[in-house]
Amino acid sequence: MFYGEYNHTIDQKGRVILPSGFRENLGDKFMVAKWLDDCLSVFPASEWDKIQEKIASQPSTALEIRKFSRMFFAGAGELQPDKQGRVVIPTNLRDYASLDKDIVVVGVSSRIEIWDKQKWLTYNESDDMNMSDMANKLSELGI
Repeated sequence: MFYGEYNHTIDQKGRVILPSGFRENLGDKFMVAKWLDDCLSVFPASEWDKIQEKIASQPSTALEIRKFSRMFFAGAGELQPDKQGRVVIPTNLRDYASLDKDIVVVGVSSRIEIWDKQKWLTYNESDDMNMSDMANKLSELGI
């Protein structure tokens, strides 16, 4: 499981150091892909396989499934940390998420999100983070 929020930087070669606790839970190889809200999502192999199976079980004739599949799988890449714990984020994914220098790495239970720092701050200040609305939705889910 992944929890917490960590400020990091991405270097000119597109390398970022993921928190050591995250790397331990990710294993030797893991996947990164475009995600919702203009961020990237990093998945351990086991979670990647679950998502892949769920998407594959959906009808490919459904427009939303085709659109999401293209966005999600076309830009995905496999990551493997070097000896210093750095991973190289592919250029197309850095461009998608506007990752330039300052980033935030966020644990979201079964996956990790990588955000441009300013986008993360803006997101947390937005109406999307209305706690009363969120509490109502959680109540509907029985949480």
